[in-house]
Amino acid sequence: MSGVYARRIAVLAASAALTATGVLATAPAAQAAPPTPVSAATARAYLGQLTVRAEGSSSGYDRDLFPHWSTQSGACNTREVVLKRDGVNVVQDSSCAATSGTWYSEYDGATWSAASDLDIDHVVALSEAWRSGASAWTTPQRQAFANDLTRPQLIAVTDNVNQAKGDLDPAEWMPSRTAYRCTYARMWVQVKHHWKLTVDTAEKSALQSVLNGC
Repeated sequence: MSGVYARRIAVLAASAALTATGVLATAPAAQAAPPTPVSAATARAYLGQLTVRAEGSSSGYDRDLFPHWSTQSGACNTREVVLKRDGVNVVQDSSCAATSGTWYSEYDGATWSAASDLDIDHVVALSEAWRSGASAWTTPQRQAFANDLTRPQLIAVTDNVNQAKGDLDPAEWMPSRTAYRCTYARMWVQVKHHWKLTVDTAEKSALQSVLNGC
């Protein structure tokens, strides 16, 4: 989960206004996206390999323990790399900030033309990871997880949707856009499997249910 929480009320109001004026649109024909997750069959196999354990404590958790938005190249950090990757016709300035483009939010089906309307979601939230095993990691491991561009762990989505998701797992939250739920479950399982994180019973059941319908 990422985003500037203090903006939530303003963002919600802006989202409602944009919806009313028809700014939200359907998905563009060709949309950039995170790395393609493993297949549903592979995700089901991976899910069966995950350790099932009651979720751990949030005690000691701090987002700063997961250094994120690391520099990737030149002036570009992880957030800006994802914005470029997940958008269409994205133009960046000399500081690598996105100045124009369009972004389709897979979670809710909204299309945006301002980067400020987007958050970069950690599919498996940082605090969820902490409670699932990352509390025992080193800081470099947590930094690698928080900036993972190789797995489908980072995605540009509508900011207030991302903030509403918070650190909830699939037993507690799934994208409102049902067409994306299979992909989301595959993403989640791949990330947890790669990083050897645990799942709790309700989380595993929810993921099984989605994956069985893929």
